[in-house]
Amino acid sequence: MTAAVLSSPTPVERRARFAVAVLFFTNGALFANLLPRYPQIKADLEIANATYGLAVAAFPAGAITAGLAAGTLIRRWGSARVAVGSTLLVGGSVLAAGLAESVLLFAGALFLAGAMDAITDVAQNAHGLRVQRRYGRSIINSFHAIWSIGAVTGGAMAAGAIALDLSRGTHLSIAVVLFAVVAFLALRFCLPGPDTEPTSEADRGDEAGGSPRAVGGARIAWLLTAFVLIATAGTLVEDAGNSWAALYLSDALSASAALAASGYIALVGAQFVGRLVGDRLVNRFGQRAVARAGGLITAVGMGTALAVPTVPGTIVGFAAAGLGVATLVPAAMHEADELPGLKPGTGLTLVSWLMRLGFLLSPPVVGLIADATSLRVGLLVVPFAGLVVLALAGALRARSR
Repeated sequence: MTAAVLSSPTPVERRARFAVAVLFFTNGALFANLLPRYPQIKADLEIANATYGLAVAAFPAGAITAGLAAGTLIRRWGSARVAVGSTLLVGGSVLAAGLAESVLLFAGALFLAGAMDAITDVAQNAHGLRVQRRYGRSIINSFHAIWSIGAVTGGAMAAGAIALDLSRGTHLSIAVVLFAVVAFLALRFCLPGPDTEPTSEADRGDEAGGSPRAVGGARIAWLLTAFVLIATAGTLVEDAGNSWAALYLSDALSASAALAASGYIALVGAQFVGRLVGDRLVNRFGQRAVARAGGLITAVGMGTALAVPTVPGTIVGFAAAGLGVATLVPAAMHEADELPGLKPGTGLTLVSWLMRLGFLLSPPVVGLIADATSLRVGLLVVPFAGLVVLALAGALRARSR
C-alpha cells in the first residue's frame, strides 16, 4: 500500500463520510414513509388488485428506464450534486404519489420516484466509493447499513403518523421537507471537485502477486458480468425475504401471522448486522473471501432449512441468507466502479441498472416455479444464489498487501 493509504483521514474526509451516511439515511427514509400508506391509497382510489399491482410496478419500471442516465449526469454535475438533486425529486414524487387523486397520477408519481431513486442510488454510492478511496479501506458497507436504519426510521415515522391520524398530505409534507433540508445541508460537507481522481493501480492487485488487473475488453466484459450476477444474487435473496418469507411460513408451514413475519425480520436483521461488521471483514480478509463465505452460508443455511422444513429452522435459514448476502451488492458496486478503462461512473451505473432488472424479474420467476411445483421448490433460488456467488467470487479482489 502507499503511504497515503496508511495515513489517517483528514477532517474534510471525515465530514464527507458523515455527509454520505446522511444521504444514504435520507434515501432509505424517504420512500419508506410512503410504503405503509399504500393500503390507504389503494382503498381511497378504489383500485382493483391487478391494477394496483401494475401501478406499484411503475416504481421499478422508472428505475430501469432512467438508471443508465446516472453515469452521464455524474460526469456532468458530480456525484454529490446529482445525489442531492435526485433526492429532492424523489421527495417531490413521494408527496405526489401520496396525494394522487387517480391511479394514473399515482403510477406516474411512482414512475418518477423510481427513476430518481435509481439515479440517487448510483450517485450516492459513487460518492461513497470516492470517500472510501480517500480512506484507503472499505467503508461502503457501513453506508448500506445506515440505509437500512433510514428505511426502518421512515417506516416508523409513517406508522406513528397513522397512529396519530395525520393525513397523508400533512405526514408526507413533513417528511419530505425534513429530509430535503437534511440532504441539502449534507451537500456542503461532501468532497469538492469532480469525480475523476485516479485510483492507485497498486490497490488493484491481489495478495498473491500484487499485479494490476488486465484491462482488455473481454476481461472487463467478463468482470462486469460477474459483478452483475453477484449483485443480482444478493437482491434475489433480499426479494425472497420481502416477497415470500411470510407467505411460505404461514401457508406451507402453518405458522401464525405474527410468527410468519419473523422470516423477513430475521433476514433483514441479519443483513444489517452483516453490513455493520462487513467493512472490518473485507479489510481483514478481502472481498473475495468474504463473498465466498457469504455464498456458503447462504447455500448451506437456506438449503438445510428447505431440506428439513420446520418453522424455527426456516427462520434461521432466512437469517443465514441475509447474513450471507450482506456485503454482495456493495462489493459488486465497488469493484465495478474501480474497473480500469471505463469512464467514471460507467461500471457502477451498469451494475446498478442490470441488478435492478434482475430484481424486477425475480418475483415472477419464483412465482412461476411455485405455481408449477410448490413455493418450497421456488425458494431453492436462494441456495442457488449462494452457489452462484461461490462460483463467481473469484472475480472479486483478494486482500491487498
